[in-house]
Amino acid sequence: MLRYLLRRLLVSIPTLFAIIAISFFMIRVAPGGPFDANRKATPEVMANLNKAYHLDEPLPEQFGRYLWGVLHLDFGPSFKYRDYTVSELIFRGFPISLEIGLWAMLISSTIGIFLGTLAALKQNSAWDYTVMTVGMTGIAIPTFVTAPIYQLIFGLALGWLPVAGWDGGWQHKVLPVLALSIPNIAAISRLTRGSMIESLRSNHVRTARAKGLGIRRTVTRHALLGGLLPTLAYLGPATAGIVTGSVVIERAFAIPGIGRYFVEAASNRDYTLVMGTVIFYGVLIIIANLIVDLMYSLVDPKVRYE
Repeated sequence: MLRYLLRRLLVSIPTLFAIIAISFFMIRVAPGGPFDANRKATPEVMANLNKAYHLDEPLPEQFGRYLWGVLHLDFGPSFKYRDYTVSELIFRGFPISLEIGLWAMLISSTIGIFLGTLAALKQNSAWDYTVMTVGMTGIAIPTFVTAPIYQLIFGLALGWLPVAGWDGGWQHKVLPVLALSIPNIAAISRLTRGSMIESLRSNHVRTARAKGLGIRRTVTRHALLGGLLPTLAYLGPATAGIVTGSVVIERAFAIPGIGRYFVEAASNRDYTLVMGTVIFYGVLIIIANLIVDLMYSLVDPKVRYE
């Protein structure tokens, strides 16, 4: 297990390097710059700004300088948030995105696994068709459509919850968590249903039922463990994506999380902030996938990382 863990960590190094290199050069190839909005600035001021942020250097030299800073966990200063470094902005927004993301993932996985298992046990019944209809609807309708609908219904029409804003109270968390949960509930329920149907038809489950084991114990002790493997594979990157913050949800509900900073950085050509959030997101994806692979050995006894 330790050898496998070390090997995966070593393999992640070139992956992270590729993420940094591709993101660095792509954002600089895009038209525009971080100081183009300063139209009143004189050419001398623009030259001083570019020199202060080393933007007047050749691209390979800029990349080497940035890579050296990343190795020292220094993502540089933000071009637009002048009083903050990129690391400060990321760790300022990450706790908010983490709280909303974990709640959304907990609700999504619990309800999704329950609905998917129920649909598999009652295959081709009214329950099955209902769950799959809800699942297809949740996947088909994007969050930038559902989020305003929730705001109109629960915020403006009924007046139960605030439309937007963030003060840390539970009232401001309900609608963002709901908007993030629905698509993942749909995806998890469909994945769980398909894998559970296959698991219920496997030989060891049929043998357990033939020996007189009850349906509840058969499902929980035999079928469910095997049926959760595809769902676990989905939960890794999905959790990292939700925790990092949905750019649509955080923008729609005016939540000061990482996703909102990423959108503003992209629109303002804030090179360092875009790079910092991309790298942070990539690291979370790698860690989440590694945790999922390690959990495979706990769920499936046939999987061993020797």
